[in-house]
This record gives sequence, C-alpha cells and structure tokens, in this order.
Amino acid sequence: MEPTGPRAREPSLYTVKALFILDGDGQRLLAKYYDGTFPSAKEQAAFERKVFSTTRRAGGDVACLQGLTVLCASSADLFFYVVGSCQENELVLAAVLSCLLEALGRVLPGEVEKRRLLDNMDGAFLVVDEIVDGGVILESDPQQVVQRLSLRAAPEPAAYGFVLLDYLAGSSARRE
Repeated sequence: MEPTGPRAREPSLYTVKALFILDGDGQRLLAKYYDGTFPSAKEQAAFERKVFSTTRRAGGDVACLQGLTVLCASSADLFFYVVGSCQENELVLAAVLSCLLEALGRVLPGEVEKRRLLDNMDGAFLVVDEIVDGGVILESDPQQVVQRLSLRAAPEPAAYGFVLLDYLAGSSARRE
C-alpha cells in the first residue's frame, strides 16, 4: 500500500551526491561524484562553476542550487564542498564536511592549502574514500579516518611461514 499525503521517501544511506575541492579561482583540484546527477565532465564543471560563483558571492556555507543542498567551507586558498539532495539532513552533510577538513588537516603537514594538497593528492583521495564510498557515508570522525589511514600505511610484518622457513634453512645449513 502506497503512503498517502506528501510524497514519502524511502530511507537511504546514499546521502552524498558529490564532494569536491576548488582553488581560489574556482578550478577543480579534487572531485568525486557518486551518482548520475551530473553524468559528464562538462556538466560537472558547469555545476562547479555555478556553485563557486554562488557561494563565493553569498559568503554563506549552505546553498540550494538546482534542487541540491550544497555545503561549503574554506581554508586558506581552498573551497571544500559537499553536495546532497534537497531532502538530505544538513547536519549530516555538515558532519561530512567537517570530517573532511579536520582529517585533511591531520594528514597534510601544516595548514591545508593548495600547494600542500597538490603535493599530497594521494593522501587527500584516501581521506575522501575513507569518509564516503559510493555516496554512502562511512565515517564522520576525523580521528577514525586518520587512524585507518595510518593502519594502511604501516608495513606488514613478515608472514610466520617465511620466518620459520628462514630459520629452518639456517639451522639445516649449520648442520652440514
């Protein structure tokens, strides 16, 4: 039976449609789009230009554009954006944006600025991938994101079988 009244929406984990970082001139530095809202690179670039011009003029951190909720934050010469549908909870999107800023601040040495971001782009993509995967928010705690990244970077210990084989090979060589 269909719900009556205002259009009811199904609960969804897919809360982020896009996440991108632009420089002070509005040029894309990093972008991840998670659904087909903007299927081509041309449409994505046009949307980013519109978002940048709107948020830069308004100076606000929340905007509604083309039926989407866009949250913005800036740091030094960078602008960070998280995009969700117009029905999304702004607090959830704000938690994603805050997590992104704080995690990048911990991963990148010094202040989060364009040069450091470009020099550590692989780390920036890893941070984004730890926070959102396929539009699903995985983590909103920057400490957990950084901890997961440090676990990835840690060297793996030698497998026990190889250590045992090396030991046995060494002891059999001494017997001969």
